[in-house]
Amino acid sequence: MRTQKLLRRKAASDYLRETHGLERAPSTLAKLAVIGGGPIFRHAGRIPLYSPEDLDAWAESLLSAPMRSTSERCQHAHVSKQADSGNNRPLSNTGSVT
Repeated sequence: MRTQKLLRRKAASDYLRETHGLERAPSTLAKLAVIGGGPIFRHAGRIPLYSPEDLDAWAESLLSAPMRSTSERCQHAHVSKQADSGNNRPLSNTGSVT
């Protein structure tokens, strides 16, 4: 069995900042643990613990594809928003769906 170092929330927050440049406060990690969308964690009793591998995978999942210009970001967002909506009906002048 392989032993891995597990990090408490403060250390996980520091790890994300130092390794990936992501500013996520321990309180943000706590909130994400409740509502979802955060990195995978485990519990040792009441103490939440994060593995560096899970933090790395989560940080990677937040990154966009490589781009050379901010205009590429707008193009990617527009295309993915259309694909995600599944609803191609036009909006009326009032902003409601027709």
